[in-house]
Amino acid sequence: MLLSSDNLQVAAGDEGLVRSVESGNDGEVSGSGIDDSIDPELRAAAERARESLEDIPPQVEPSMANNDLWQRLRDGFALDLSVTNERIEQQLNWYVNHPSYIRRVSERASRYMHYIVGEAEKRGLPTELALLPVVESAFDPFAYSHGRAAGLWQFIPSTGKYFGLTQSWWHDDRRDILAATDAAYTYLDRLATRFDGDYTLALAAYNSGGGTVSSAIRRNQRANKPTDFWALDLPRETRHYVPKLIALAKIYQDPAAYGIELPSLDNQPYFEVVETGSQLDLAQAATLAGVSIDEIYLLNPSYNRWATNPDGPHRLLVPTESAEQFRQGLNALPPEHRVSWQNYSVESGDSLIRIARKFGTTTDVIKEVNNMNGDMIRIGQRLLIPTARQGTSAYALSESQRLASTQARGGRSGNGQRLEHTVRSGDTFWDIARENGVTVRQVAAWNGMAPGDPLRVGQKLVIWSQNASPATVASARNSSMVRRVGYQVRRGDSLSAIANRFSVNVRDIASWNNLNTSRYLQPGQSLVLYVDIRNAN
Repeated sequence: MLLSSDNLQVAAGDEGLVRSVESGNDGEVSGSGIDDSIDPELRAAAERARESLEDIPPQVEPSMANNDLWQRLRDGFALDLSVTNERIEQQLNWYVNHPSYIRRVSERASRYMHYIVGEAEKRGLPTELALLPVVESAFDPFAYSHGRAAGLWQFIPSTGKYFGLTQSWWHDDRRDILAATDAAYTYLDRLATRFDGDYTLALAAYNSGGGTVSSAIRRNQRANKPTDFWALDLPRETRHYVPKLIALAKIYQDPAAYGIELPSLDNQPYFEVVETGSQLDLAQAATLAGVSIDEIYLLNPSYNRWATNPDGPHRLLVPTESAEQFRQGLNALPPEHRVSWQNYSVESGDSLIRIARKFGTTTDVIKEVNNMNGDMIRIGQRLLIPTARQGTSAYALSESQRLASTQARGGRSGNGQRLEHTVRSGDTFWDIARENGVTVRQVAAWNGMAPGDPLRVGQKLVIWSQNASPATVASARNSSMVRRVGYQVRRGDSLSAIANRFSVNVRDIASWNNLNTSRYLQPGQSLVLYVDIRNAN
């Protein structure tokens, strides 16, 4: 029996995989047919980049058990996989009916699994935890969820910052394979200690927060009920989160028992870490290593732009078989050739911000390179600016090109009209969605964002609307009387009652506040509402 959509918890990187396996495409991820508004050169590069994520890294013939990474993974299993539960069976049924899904996520994992398993072993952690990125992101290193979580391990900004995963214009450590794996295991280890070595509770806390799990335990204690994971009243997503990992572990422990064949994976490192010493253009790195630039991005997904972070860390992950060639090439390359340079003459109307945007860099980099103490520039002043070695389309997995592909793909789900909206002061996702007859989640998804992400004045958003035009958008804005309202939940309140009172939709309230509609509201809980004051009761 297949899982219903209510029970299947989709990981941040799962959507395309789930759609494709359920439509019978043998796990092929839909990603072709990029919108015609994108430059043809970029279209081809973006398509190639998507295919790279699904490419199987070089495999070997089936090997002996001691050289089989899947067997090494099994050898470190330590959770109780004999447990039986309806929730586990539901997850197992879905996986068994979709073996191509397991194959695809296993292929994605093959770049990273040797490292992730090894780090779990070093810490003495159950190696089932190495499968957690399947649950979190479907092993898509660029996965970004509606809750603002990023990377294989799906850290939200605040938790990532707490564990030292910094974010800047140049990079996002939540997507860094080394740093994020270290942070995830540190977090899981601390949670296991907090819950007396119970990894089911630790995993639940990783998903919904330690406070949520502790509160559920206290409620059961007061009611003289069991306090194990299976007895707790937890958010719906969390109730299915742990069963999903256990179901996966059962399958990887004995795939033949479930009629599933895993791709062969040698127990050898896929990548090596090479110190670069300074900032390096990623296209230059690919040339030196003799690999595609897509491969460089897939191993180093934290980099948002065309080069590594000028502030470090100065390292790159490269395929093991290319590491020595890369080191030799890097040693022979003069430091001044690691990035390209543009000698720019300041023109009338220029500012450091405008120049930085023009050349794909930051004002801080320009000031540092040119030994500037302030932001003042003068017409005719010569500035040395680091620039990308190749054209934009060469960096198809950079943040800007991933965004362009995401914005274009939104039009394939229907026949909507593509509109471009420039964010103005006071704009909210709710305003923009309402004016264009779409949902907040759609606007966010079309632009590679989460509903809780901040909007920036001047930011360009793409909207695919079937019932709006520029004229109707302007009309809606002019007639709108929508106001942001803070509301404190009272005893007896429900989402439907609040929605009726303010003439809004339950799903919108949930979206604005990142709520789970299956959970009860708590008296005193604060909500944000966007209300048309002409309709509120």
